[in-house]
Amino acid sequence: MESVAAVVIGAGVVGLACARALAQRGVETVILERNDAFGSETSARNSEVMHAGLYYPTASLKARLCVAGRRQLDEFCATHGVRHRRCGKLIVATAAVQEDRLRALLLQGHANGVADLRWLSAAAASAREPQLRCTAALLSPSTGIIDSHGLMLALLGDAERAGASLALRSPLRGGAIENAGFVLDSGGADSLRFRANLVINAAGLWAPEVAASLAGFPSALLPRNHHAKGSYYTLAGRSPFSRLVYPLPETGGLGVHLTLDLGGQARFGPDVEWLPDPIPGQPIGKLDYRVDATRADAFPAEIRRYWPGLPDGALAPAYAGIRPKIAGPADAAADFLIQGPAQHGIRGLINLFGIESPGLTASLAIADYVAAEVLAD
Repeated sequence: MESVAAVVIGAGVVGLACARALAQRGVETVILERNDAFGSETSARNSEVMHAGLYYPTASLKARLCVAGRRQLDEFCATHGVRHRRCGKLIVATAAVQEDRLRALLLQGHANGVADLRWLSAAAASAREPQLRCTAALLSPSTGIIDSHGLMLALLGDAERAGASLALRSPLRGGAIENAGFVLDSGGADSLRFRANLVINAAGLWAPEVAASLAGFPSALLPRNHHAKGSYYTLAGRSPFSRLVYPLPETGGLGVHLTLDLGGQARFGPDVEWLPDPIPGQPIGKLDYRVDATRADAFPAEIRRYWPGLPDGALAPAYAGIRPKIAGPADAAADFLIQGPAQHGIRGLINLFGIESPGLTASLAIADYVAAEVLAD
């Protein structure tokens, strides 16, 4: 039976960042990915926004790791040639009754260390974005957009140069927790059983199922797994805005917002469509990423709250993503759950549960956090 020092399960942006962090610290690392390419699920199907960190409760992992990760990501992009742009973002109140919530976001951002937020009057916001309608807005100058594929390619390049290897089409079939580490069964065309000293479960949408597949892991510590689908629609023609535009957050997400890609194309989304929860113990199936064109029917009314000039028939289906959540539609939003030996008592195992937004922004900070946890154990 072969042995390896560390196995990272999942080659999304967070898994690749963790593999890079371990390999650069001299740890022999293998990345197992069930798909035929890296980053083909949550990491490839999102808004590609580099968040500033203003939405999350002070001292939460989301707040701390987003703010730290944002700074790290700026430097990483500059040194690795990853395309990105600090275009800025406006979060808007579209009625006076929303302004107290907007002020609360301003205070939350300041408490989280986002020092460059600015309150704008309706006139000041319109001066920056003439087609915007609002009663007030927050300007977040440090929010930006990024080429997520380019980021993952750079992370993988660093990891491989440090000695890590990526095994595609290699789903984890199961494993066992033993006194001396872990025995893992990897499926695919070249199935393999091997030992590992360290396991980082960065399986995203399937992280609870992966943890449950490890014989000896206490089932009471498994969070509920919820999937929330979000659809995006592109705007025909030129974007009316040079910045991202967000309404106030809603249950399950940040509202139907306008984002830009690096080519200047505008898109709207995501909405929130709660999918049936995965069934514990059932095989991991395929996800349906098709965009239902009829869901766009609800978009114009939401968009016209802040952009009255949206033309009829201007939206076309683009793509959909699915967010890994550990809180359901009736629950309060959950923090990242980075579950290590202090929580479950198993040496060498880190479970990354509920790593949704701002996971991309926080990826480098999450990786440093994981490496510090697992190597200190």
